[in-house]
Amino acid sequence: MDRVTGMQVFAKAAGLGSLSAAARAMGISQTMATKHVSGLEERLGVKLLHRSTRRLTLTETGRSYLESVERILDDIEEADATASLETRQVRGKLRLNAPLSYAVRRLAPLIPELTRRHPELQVDLGLNDRYVDLVEEGWDLAIRIGNLKSSALIARRLAPCPTVVCASPDYLERRGKPRNVADLTDHDCLSYTLSRSIGAGRWSFGAGGKVKVAVSGSIQANNGDALVLAAVAGQGIVYQPYFLVEREIAEGSLVPLRLDHATLEIGGIFAVYPAARRPPAKVRATIDFLAERLAV
Repeated sequence: MDRVTGMQVFAKAAGLGSLSAAARAMGISQTMATKHVSGLEERLGVKLLHRSTRRLTLTETGRSYLESVERILDDIEEADATASLETRQVRGKLRLNAPLSYAVRRLAPLIPELTRRHPELQVDLGLNDRYVDLVEEGWDLAIRIGNLKSSALIARRLAPCPTVVCASPDYLERRGKPRNVADLTDHDCLSYTLSRSIGAGRWSFGAGGKVKVAVSGSIQANNGDALVLAAVAGQGIVYQPYFLVEREIAEGSLVPLRLDHATLEIGGIFAVYPAARRPPAKVRATIDFLAERLAV
């Protein structure tokens, strides 16, 4: 028999003085109530109740056991209430993981607004470019960029992720402006080593990335911000997601290049979280907020 239900029947019977009253209060048959208490006594190897035709009384062991059972049942009710509240209300700590550069440029500026909107929410923001295991490492939510692999995680697309090729005005004045993707082979191209499509040695263009161009350069890195800084300093051409160079383009320190083949859109920006029957309110609210603000 279910141990917790047995405890509930036992506690109810002890309080009401009979198994039949406990059965009525719990909406089960008296036979089932008797089986639950008998199963509890059999598992423990002790007698908890003295049964008579008129009333139940607790044994000495039963009185001691009842105190422990009542504490356990109170703890269970409190845990259930807390879990239910977290499902309905935006509260508690949200552990959010995101790629470093994207988090610094797009997410971090939004976190104060999110916590002002939900005052009982605390955000633990983890920044790295490593592919984290949400379940194993205890993350509630992660932001991922690109084309997602099939997994047991639930994903929601928050925003597109267009890319752009650009360079500083100083570089373009010294080396000239490429007009075609083939021209890139004669330029200093700063490559992101963690990408296959726009990474070291080869850049892809056009629908589905079918146009491949061999590139080389004096600098390559596993962090996009490092490459953007190098490009602003006139070290070469970068091919990066637009969010990484948006500010520099607006300021004029980088100039977007128009080539004969379109740049790629890298899948998109996604929020992913572990599959659950109903994710906590803090997860749902954060995803809705990010979808609203990042789509702008």
